[in-house]
Amino acid sequence: MNDEAEELGPIDYLIVEFPGNRMTGEGLPLLVDLVDRGLIRILDLTFVRKEEDGSVSGLELADLTGDGELDLAVFEGASSGLLGQDDLEEASAALEPGSSAGILVYENRWAAPFAAALHRGGAQVVASGRIPVPALLAALDTTDSAR
Repeated sequence: MNDEAEELGPIDYLIVEFPGNRMTGEGLPLLVDLVDRGLIRILDLTFVRKEEDGSVSGLELADLTGDGELDLAVFEGASSGLLGQDDLEEASAALEPGSSAGILVYENRWAAPFAAALHRGGAQVVASGRIPVPALLAALDTTDSAR
C-alpha cells in the first residue's frame, strides 16, 4: 500500500433526493464549510433527474437559488471517475419519478490520521456501517419509554 492510500480516510457516498425537482441550495454552504475545514474531501458530485416515465438524465451545475450566481461553481469538475453510468442508474433506482438527486462521494478526512495510526499498528477494519438517524431516534424512544 502506498503512502497516499495509507493516509486516506473512509470513503462514503450519499444520494440526496429532491422530490419534485426542488433544489434550494440551502445545504451547499454547509457542504463548502466541511470542505474548507478539511473534514471531508469531495471525490465526486453529480446530479441526476428521474423523469415521470422513469428515464434518467444528468443535470448541469446551475443557479439553484435564482440569485444569478452559479451556486455549485465551487464543485465544478468534482469528478474522480469513481462514478460510472451503472452507478448513476443504480442510484436512480432509489428515486421517485419526477425527482432529482445529488450523488456525493466523499472522503472523511477527519478520520484519515486515526485510520493511518490503526494501520501502522497492524489493525484493520473488518466491518463498518451507519445507523440511520430515524432508526437511532426510534431506538432511543424505545429505551426512554422502557425506563
